Amino acid sequence: MAAPIHPQNVIALVWDFDKTLIPGYMQEPIFKEYAIDPRQFWQEVNALPGYYKRYGVNVSPDNAYLNHMINYVAHGQMPRLTNAKLLELGSRIVFYPGLPELFPHLQKSLSQVPDADRFELRLEHYIVSAGLRAMIEGSAIRPFVEDIWASEFIEGSVHPGFDPEATLDLDESKRPERLFPVDGITQIACAYDNTSKTRALFEINKGSNKNSAIDVNATMRYADRRVPFENMIYIADGPSDVPAFSLIRKNKGTAYAVYDDNDPSSLEQADYLRRDGRVDHFGPADYRLESSTARWLSLRVRQIAEAIIEQRREALKKNVGTAPRHLL
Repeated sequence: MAAPIHPQNVIALVWDFDKTLIPGYMQEPIFKEYAIDPRQFWQEVNALPGYYKRYGVNVSPDNAYLNHMINYVAHGQMPRLTNAKLLELGSRIVFYPGLPELFPHLQKSLSQVPDADRFELRLEHYIVSAGLRAMIEGSAIRPFVEDIWASEFIEGSVHPGFDPEATLDLDESKRPERLFPVDGITQIACAYDNTSKTRALFEINKGSNKNSAIDVNATMRYADRRVPFENMIYIADGPSDVPAFSLIRKNKGTAYAVYDDNDPSSLEQADYLRRDGRVDHFGPADYRLESSTARWLSLRVRQIAEAIIEQRREALKKNVGTAPRHLL
């Protein structure tokens, strides 16, 4: 039998972002920077699918806001909103209490499990969001995160007939205006919605995010998968994450819903997800170390670690014979 590709020693916590790690939406710093009324912006976004439907065009409601942001830039209401600007604005994102301090605490919890070091167990955090990658990259949580799946923009565009082998000079002052103008975002590079988040989970599962030679759509033995689903915890806030919750639970992983303690409807929503069998457990979006959510996540990390270690011990018993002894 071929040797496994991965040692399967990773525990992965996969986080949604908006209303999971932060109280609202990450775009709030953008609206404040450009004095945009967020309520008006989101009302316009929510109206876009119906508006375009009258002209026979189907618009995805999950990421219609991306094109609407580009429209705001094009019409001068968000002037020179570039990826660099989004990165800067990401530093203004305010997280729920206890973040990012919870992340090193969970790492400490793992290290206290007997034999965790011996079996080289690792804890990795990932973010999978329909929000903006550049803003997450600029936020305080970034140093604690292994990888990010989120929507991205292109600034300007290359001209028809461009040389694909040419190297773009990223120095804006030297960049040819006709080749790659930087007046702001003009195109969507990639967009994540509630369904495509499941692809990210498979990339983590198979390890294609770590090894480009592994195609996420390729068949792969269970033994070769870098992070088996049962070693994953998916943390999110609501019904929009049901496809990811379902994938995780179907494959024996752990699904955890958080709610805003200041919003009764948020609690009802989390409770509904539990009663409907979508999640294993739920708790407040309070990540301070004494909170029920922090304590439960710490407990679950230790339980998964102990299960991995037990599997390793059983494998050693099965595959390693006894040493010869003197006969008495």
